[in-house]
Amino acid sequence: MDHVLETFARALEIEMQALSGCLARVREDDRTRKALIRAIELIRSRLDSGGKIVVTGVGKSGKIGQKIAATLASTGSLAVFLHPTEGLHGDLGMVTGTDVVLALSHTGNTDEILRLVPSIKSLGVPVIGLGGNPTSQLAQLSDAWIDGRIELEACPHNLAPTSSTTLALALGDALAVSLMNLRGFSQRSFAMNHPGGSLGRRLQLKVRDVMQPVEVVPMVRPDAPVERVIEEAGKRNFGAVLVVEGTHLRGIVTDGDLRRALSHREKFFELQAGQIMTASPVTAHEGMMAFEALEKMENRPSQIKELPVVDAEGHVRGLLRLHDLVRIF
Repeated sequence: MDHVLETFARALEIEMQALSGCLARVREDDRTRKALIRAIELIRSRLDSGGKIVVTGVGKSGKIGQKIAATLASTGSLAVFLHPTEGLHGDLGMVTGTDVVLALSHTGNTDEILRLVPSIKSLGVPVIGLGGNPTSQLAQLSDAWIDGRIELEACPHNLAPTSSTTLALALGDALAVSLMNLRGFSQRSFAMNHPGGSLGRRLQLKVRDVMQPVEVVPMVRPDAPVERVIEEAGKRNFGAVLVVEGTHLRGIVTDGDLRRALSHREKFFELQAGQIMTASPVTAHEGMMAFEALEKMENRPSQIKELPVVDAEGHVRGLLRLHDLVRIF
């Protein structure tokens, strides 16, 4: 079986070389860089004008094109897939003058694509070609060309589309990511496009959906003795006790605050909640996105494990624990 595993490894190596070669061109070759910038600018201008990306391709390139269109659409760049044969028989009607076409063909001489392009260009729609032959007919007809050249297919006969489709797929992903950054597509936007998935649900959760409600949050007054603080902390094992006057937050006593208070030794039990609490703590509000609250707790010199939740007037509404957020994210 060693020869089988070597064939397996060799296929991976060849596909990695295809990606590495393209990466080198993107970083070092001026012609490649200018063509990519031209392609990205064309797409962005069309999207910003209310148009969409129409992706087209035949065979394996068509399969890759469908995935690229799906990735673009899910990341904020409106895209659809058009099968070129169907386009020649009526579906070209989905292409409007504000759109841009991304045509995939490794040879650049695919008959169905070449027959479709003149009709697309007659609508005033720019065509971006993506393939492996920069001297092909498609490359000559395109307004911008994305270089997907490879040295070898991973197929041992250098025939089956393998390295070429891997590279085309990676180029489509890179295009989608670039457009995400250019057009300010945020995590919140991603969640809106994925309402049915577990990731989307997590990203749409708000603090109110995951916080411990006010009814179960341990709370004491500022003048409460330290024994009472310890008692309240033990009831729920939340890791913190809120210090309030009425329902207004004044501070928080965490396990860390209690440990620091122990340095007072024999005077420890003479202390009150207001003397050991962290005053004016960092807080969250119920309408804040849960992932934003998580960033607020983690992106700081010292991590916060408990976050009081208050309304605009400072009334306590609940307690958000890092433990609850970690289970979700």
